Amino acid sequence: MIRFLLRVLGFLFIAAAFFFLVVDGTQWIANGKFSITSVGYIWEQVNQSSLLKLQPLIGEHVPPWAWDAIKRFFFDAPVWAVLTVIGAILMLIGRKKRPPIGYGR
Repeated sequence: MIRFLLRVLGFLFIAAAFFFLVVDGTQWIANGKFSITSVGYIWEQVNQSSLLKLQPLIGEHVPPWAWDAIKRFFFDAPVWAVLTVIGAILMLIGRKKRPPIGYGR
């Protein structure tokens, strides 16, 4: 049952990634310039207060130079790429186990 839920969640994450890829593509066609919807922008739109609470929480445990690298790497990344990676990981975790070699069913 857990594997099924992980595969469904992975599929939903990949579907959401495709949605955001289409949104970025249509904005590119409509505006004539390439723009990426970043994870930080989506996070701000959904729940800005949690983003403001996250920075001091991580800042206590991580040096400032590392926090800047994390912000630049994760929050500036395209949302479709991050969702694709998360969805692929969930689908890999939830995949069915292969039968052992030499055992017939």
